[in-house]
Amino acid sequence: MNLDRRDLAGGGIVLLMVLAAALLYPRLPERMAVHFSAAGEPDGYLARPLAVALLPGVAVAVLLLFKAVPAIDPLGRNVERFQRYYDFFVVFTVGILAYVHGLVLAYNIGYRFDLAAVVVPLLAATFVVAGYVIENAKQNWFVGIRTPWTLSDEEVWDRTHERAGVLFKLAGLASLAALAFPGYFEVIVIAPVAAAALLATVYSFVLYRRKQRGQLR
Repeated sequence: MNLDRRDLAGGGIVLLMVLAAALLYPRLPERMAVHFSAAGEPDGYLARPLAVALLPGVAVAVLLLFKAVPAIDPLGRNVERFQRYYDFFVVFTVGILAYVHGLVLAYNIGYRFDLAAVVVPLLAATFVVAGYVIENAKQNWFVGIRTPWTLSDEEVWDRTHERAGVLFKLAGLASLAALAFPGYFEVIVIAPVAAAALLATVYSFVLYRRKQRGQLR
């Protein structure tokens, strides 16, 4: 398996995750908080060895999965047509995992922080990045708005993703409102991206039906 810049960047982030866990390991409790409620209170715990290995392991799995996608996707050849955005998406995803890994380690050695303040900007950035990737994605089975209608027609895919990219970027910006209204954190963050996904799905159906009727211009 040949290594490329995506693999090296992602692998470098995983290495930093492992090093951080190794350096802090003696200071971590035997049972670590790894999941938190919307109020920022821990509600899930794992034994220390499993907790420190969890997110680095997930990050490695993400890298391996997206390395394999072009080979296992029936439309994998199209990945080359948006390779730069695909690679950035993979590295960004690993970066998100590293950020969360850092928060978990910090919490378990005694740091406390407001959940909305550390999570909302990350989610907003994720939605905006997803918007850029989506609007540049070409037909494939793993990245994008994968409905029966977009996967059946390349023109429907392209038009849907042009609109969906804008919707997801707007959802990212809208989710920042959760910083001002932390009591409604979950609703404010989830509602815009859920609406974006729903509108994109409906739009793909409408486009496909119009094309079937010869009404698409």
